[in-house]
Amino acid sequence: MADAYQDIKSKLHGSIPALITPMKPDGAVDYDTLAALIDWQIAQGTHALVAVGTTGESATLSMDEHDKVIRFFVKCVNGRVPVIAGTGANNTAEAIELTAEAKDAGADAALLVVPYYNKPSQEGIYQHYKAIAEAVDIPQVLYNVPGRTVVDLAQQTVERLMTIPNIVAIKDATGDLARGRALIDAVADHIVVLSGDDPTALELVKYGARGNISVTANVAPRVMADVFSLALAGKFDEANALHDTIKHLHKDLFCEASPQPTKYALHRMGKIDKGIRLPLVWLSEQYHALIDESLAKAKLI
Repeated sequence: MADAYQDIKSKLHGSIPALITPMKPDGAVDYDTLAALIDWQIAQGTHALVAVGTTGESATLSMDEHDKVIRFFVKCVNGRVPVIAGTGANNTAEAIELTAEAKDAGADAALLVVPYYNKPSQEGIYQHYKAIAEAVDIPQVLYNVPGRTVVDLAQQTVERLMTIPNIVAIKDATGDLARGRALIDAVADHIVVLSGDDPTALELVKYGARGNISVTANVAPRVMADVFSLALAGKFDEANALHDTIKHLHKDLFCEASPQPTKYALHRMGKIDKGIRLPLVWLSEQYHALIDESLAKAKLI
């Protein structure tokens, strides 16, 4: 499997949308629209896709739905780009089950968020990831987003985990460039570092990150794919100029809890129906004009 791990490392780069899970007005998963979104993303140049991540409302999908969406996702993509399946949980046994199902579905890698809510120690986080890696032989991506999980994945813990063969990458969503640069210096010879923070992602690529797992790429996939292709080719002046045309989206798409603004934006673009799962609700009316103006500025409507 060592060659397979190296192969997926080489493919984890560029613009990687954490795709929303489209839903009908009653909250049911809209599989026809999901297929259309996947085809559109790939046609726009997206380099890889995340299924059922935070932006995909993983927290409100049942275990059965989680599995079904990943299987459908893999079938629709059909090998055109890598599929990274969100399989994280704050229950280690549940994360193992979800990860095993993702492997069985044919996902290329699993994305595993730091265990949230129960506030484990660094040793607990290490043992959590180690247990999943040993239980399921699939390439795995660590995911640190302390703004959502409360618990932070320390660099020292990443350095311990990077020696486990099937831990191949980390999504760093801290938004802290100094910290991101130190992380790259410490681990990039062993695992791939990806940004998970749209506003700082391009800068992190300048330091050595290989790409960006993105919310903004849900609505602006072509520009985001081109920005990170240019950046990875060392064409930073061109990347910056293109990035300037859509960078306002990074802020505006978080005017309320994600993915509420992103789903509204895609609805305005005619891409999805008006569906979201409680406890998230449709974007507050007070923000509609902001997102409309943001989309128009980016020439998306």
